Amino acid sequence: MIKLADFSAVIFDMDGLVLDTESTYFIAWQQAAKAMGYEFSDDFCLSLSGLHYNDIEPKLIEYCGAEFNLQTFNRLSGDYWRDHVNVHGIRIKHGFSELLELLIRQKTPYCLATNSRAANALECLELAGIKDVFSTIIARDHVQEGKPEPDVFFKAAEVLQVDISRCLVLEDSHAGIMAASRAGAVSVFIPSIAQADPLTVELCDLMVSDLAQLTSLISA
Repeated sequence: MIKLADFSAVIFDMDGLVLDTESTYFIAWQQAAKAMGYEFSDDFCLSLSGLHYNDIEPKLIEYCGAEFNLQTFNRLSGDYWRDHVNVHGIRIKHGFSELLELLIRQKTPYCLATNSRAANALECLELAGIKDVFSTIIARDHVQEGKPEPDVFFKAAEVLQVDISRCLVLEDSHAGIMAASRAGAVSVFIPSIAQADPLTVELCDLMVSDLAQLTSLISA
């Protein structure tokens, strides 16, 4: 059983873990693809979960063909995304507030470690109404390699001044769990999709359904 007292810090992923941003990205990607004469299946969008955009671009070319215009897609998907979130906002994932309250009550340090660029992360947090929650944010801009490489977690542990082995990493994607494993952190997998990858389940240290369940487990 994982107990909060066994750790010196908690590291949160953002997309799909703290914020339900991935569903907004999928909507924008599919709208942009349709406008360009392509069709992105739900499964294809899900296969991009947790990846940095530098890693997504080759997959787009592989899926759509060498003639696929990345610049046009980036512009259109960005426009569609902002249109959507400006109307609907970004939903905070179930259980986050309860877990945050527990960490603050227990005086456990925490931070955000994301594959998003810092500007994008701050924009998403502001749209969700929690821009001031994370005093420490490690983004893709701050490290040499994004997830699934472990750089963001090593950097987070360094900034928090905690050994990575004493960090509890919360992730929703295979790329994130792989990065946590490579870093030597203890990882909790909280799938953002219904059908979790068996390889991710095998690699993580614990899998729970949501942050509320994790809060109940670590506070027991």
